[in-house]
Amino acid sequence: MSSLAYEGETLDDIAGGRLKVFQKARGYRFSLDALLLSHFVSLRPADNILELGTGSGVISLILAGRREDVRITGIDVQEEMVEMAGRSVALNGLGERMEVRPGDVRDVKALFQPRSFDVVVANPPYRKINSGRINPVKEKALARHEILATTADFLQAAAYVLKSAGRVCLIYPATRMAELFSSMRVARIEPKKLRIVYSRASALGKFLLVEGIMEGGEELEVLPPLFIYDDKGEYTEEMADIFRELSSP
Repeated sequence: MSSLAYEGETLDDIAGGRLKVFQKARGYRFSLDALLLSHFVSLRPADNILELGTGSGVISLILAGRREDVRITGIDVQEEMVEMAGRSVALNGLGERMEVRPGDVRDVKALFQPRSFDVVVANPPYRKINSGRINPVKEKALARHEILATTADFLQAAAYVLKSAGRVCLIYPATRMAELFSSMRVARIEPKKLRIVYSRASALGKFLLVEGIMEGGEELEVLPPLFIYDDKGEYTEEMADIFRELSSP
């Protein structure tokens, strides 16, 4: 354990060691879906980005590392996670263009001005409250189950803060595609780009990477599938390319 990490935390490398993030040793820890979403987001010069439910801040940290001219704000309902993410921001020297603050996505109108962000990024809780055993570890439970906020709440928050034609990027279970697209349209966010992620070529779709446009017109671009593992159980060449790109300055 690093001497910089508090008791019960680890300090881990991300982006090929270019960045570091504090995480709970036994609480919620980022996984492959966070890396996939970080790579999927299209960044434009001087984008103002909001991450809803930032957790340890790993997605925002990677996005900040991808472009030096973007500004990122992350919010999370758990103040302990906010404090920990704030230390990661400071450790990586990103304090001038990245901040993490406490906030509930359901109270977004009290936190931000309307139409104030170019991009919203989220890896929202995706399990319904009555589906499966709820993890006894609080951070894991809130990250995975719709205990405090639903995906619809995340999308309504995004709709409030996004500028006209602003983008929202999410990762979500493939099994809930119909519900996700319905909720996006209720929030006036039109699905515009879709990529389905598969564990391997013989498996059913596992995740959706989706980009929506605020008040966008109808037309969905379906990208080629992304396979995580090959038939030998190793990362595919495309996954290796994603890791390399996230590791490059």
